[in-house]
Amino acid sequence: TDQSDDPRDFGEDKGRGRHRTLGADPKNVALARKLRKEMSLPEALLWRELRGKPLGMKFRRQFGLLGFIADFACVEVRLLVEVDGIAHDMGDRPERDERRTALLENAGWHMIRIAAKDVLKDSNQVAASIVTYAVSLKNPPRSGEDVE
Repeated sequence: TDQSDDPRDFGEDKGRGRHRTLGADPKNVALARKLRKEMSLPEALLWRELRGKPLGMKFRRQFGLLGFIADFACVEVRLLVEVDGIAHDMGDRPERDERRTALLENAGWHMIRIAAKDVLKDSNQVAASIVTYAVSLKNPPRSGEDVE
């Protein structure tokens, strides 16, 4: 295969055209691909609900950006979704997660963090809430309209 060191080629699958991970670090792309194959149960349940473009919103899983890999992303509205298991409550993880969220939000992304236990309890309802939020980002209420 023809390999290039040109950063504009990173994230492209030759023969399939341009890919949205264009410009991503190849190590991050490889890790994201690995994580897609090894999703946790809550991630797999949520992906089952989000993968079919609910309400026309396209979600991607294990989406890499700015050196991080988000569990899910709706690129159209710059929405990231993280499914947090119990490990996110331990050690310095809460502080690391806060810094990561702040960095991504400062870069113009919206972040939703969801407890894995909530996904396990009702993945359909969690997905519906995520999609509703994504749609609201795409179609924000007009001035003077009530927000529910």
